[in-house]
Amino acid sequence: MIFHMSNNKRLRNRGTQINKKKSLVIFAIVLLAAIIGIAMTSSSSFLKSTSSTNFSHNQQEQKPASYPITQKLSDPSIYTAPPLGSSAAKVTLIEFGDYQCTYCHRFHIDIKGSILKNFVNTGKIKFLFKDFPINDLPADRASTLAAEASYCAADQGKYWQYHDELYNNWKGENTGWVTKNSLEQFANNTGVKNINQFSLCIESGKYAGVVADNFKLAESIGLNATPSFVLLRNGKQPLEIVGAQPYSVFENAINQLNL
Repeated sequence: MIFHMSNNKRLRNRGTQINKKKSLVIFAIVLLAAIIGIAMTSSSSFLKSTSSTNFSHNQQEQKPASYPITQKLSDPSIYTAPPLGSSAAKVTLIEFGDYQCTYCHRFHIDIKGSILKNFVNTGKIKFLFKDFPINDLPADRASTLAAEASYCAADQGKYWQYHDELYNNWKGENTGWVTKNSLEQFANNTGVKNINQFSLCIESGKYAGVVADNFKLAESIGLNATPSFVLLRNGKQPLEIVGAQPYSVFENAINQLNL
């Protein structure tokens, strides 16, 4: 297997992300055994033993250890946080992001809209978000808290609205803008009707395991920066894009898998 990469420098966990000016990193991340659905051993550097989640009506169902890694990547984290786009789309684009991340915010503001317009809304790809809260501080775990809140909003049918609201109200990394009060205000802004239910959901840590599993999934495939993107199509080698790269980088990668 050939790996094409321009920079393999390890980013620190609270790191900040790869600059747009740095060259694109697109490389294979899935071994053939995983692509065809054969379980790899727990000692593999790619597929570690991680818990997989799939939700039906918000009830967690544990998947067996042999559950293909590509399926873990392409499944929504919970039933009420589905991918954007047509279920018939052949390519899935998965973003691993952190709601406090500077370059995740930049992707959301500068690039995501064009991808949605030209590829998601036209039925060419599905878009999925998975949490990779690397900006957490032990004192407040704000990135994890925001991620859990997004699923509490999903309980009331407002996942993507809440997802967008978080990025639209971004105020930097670890600047104190993510609080229980602000998260409740975002819920109000997005039309979450039962704020008490939403608040109890956060307080209970209902979705702590979901966020933790997404984090483990990102680490198990070697991701160490946000945003990182995985592009999947059955029968083709998956691709990875690291950082808030220009739109043209995403366009070229999507077109490559759609050939």
